[in-house]
Amino acid sequence: MEDYKIKEEIWIEKYRPVRLDQVAGQEEIIERLKSYVATKTLPHLLFSGPPGVGKTASAVSIAREIYGENSWRENFNELNASDERGIDIVRTKIKNFAKTAPIGGAEFKIIFLDEADALTSDAQSALRRTMERFSSNCRFILSCNYSSRIIEPIQSRCAVYRFRRLSDESIKKRLEYIAKDQNLTITEDGYEALIYVAQGDMRKGVNSLQASACIDPGKPISSGTIYRTTATANPEEIKSLIKTALRGNFRAARKELNKLLYEEGLSGEDIVGQIYRAIYEMENRMILELGLSERHIVELIDIIGEIDFRLTEGASEKIQLEALLAHFALSNAD
Repeated sequence: MEDYKIKEEIWIEKYRPVRLDQVAGQEEIIERLKSYVATKTLPHLLFSGPPGVGKTASAVSIAREIYGENSWRENFNELNASDERGIDIVRTKIKNFAKTAPIGGAEFKIIFLDEADALTSDAQSALRRTMERFSSNCRFILSCNYSSRIIEPIQSRCAVYRFRRLSDESIKKRLEYIAKDQNLTITEDGYEALIYVAQGDMRKGVNSLQASACIDPGKPISSGTIYRTTATANPEEIKSLIKTALRGNFRAARKELNKLLYEEGLSGEDIVGQIYRAIYEMENRMILELGLSERHIVELIDIIGEIDFRLTEGASEKIQLEALLAHFALSNAD
């Protein structure tokens, strides 16, 4: 019964960092953020970077360490700009929280605005003025995926920290800790699959691990289980598909494609994305084994981009993917 309760928990929440020391893979940034905590001073901050790399965890950890476990929730307000993108969120929720005094003797409160790049230009302009007016008793931490979508006046008022994608070593270390805590056995190819699926996103890696652990409780977690539960093709299957097509065997390549589409249930966009990743990894091997030139590879990447755009616009998956394989088959025909 106890094991059942553990499985029901959401691991990404259970293992979310609560201190800056626990944020993985961003050592340089964390060291600089620790200096703010040590001096109890904080400028406005702007965290930018891809999802699942520790931006939100860092913001919450700063609040926990500055205010302590007893009062950090009262002095910390987290809002998601993607829920309410307009100017009203600045005029109501943000301004109402900013103009109240800090609680428990704190010198300032913190407003954490997640996905701030979703705010409209008018909302960002209003936010700029709010940051100025209430800077004496409120600090802002903004988080975004693309800092270029944040207007320059806000960027100039913030200390900007750019979070990078997590390294394979950082993700594996954290997954090993979770596996040990949950008494899981993960094969070496299982870890490789988790890292492949995560693509530098810790949140995706942890969620993939939990989904795989629930499939066959008590059994070792292998790459097959992970690829099956995350709707991801085995990278070797994708590489085989590419090689078959580049050797001019279109029918065999189409047969492999149909297996991915209909037997494994992958979407066209997922397959295109994995084909792109595989070409990037196979580049040198393709030049040596298949006799491709640099120009050939450039042309392949160009057509992959074109097919990806067509799928995004709603074109037929099967037709577009077969067109991609046909282009591959013809590209090395000479």
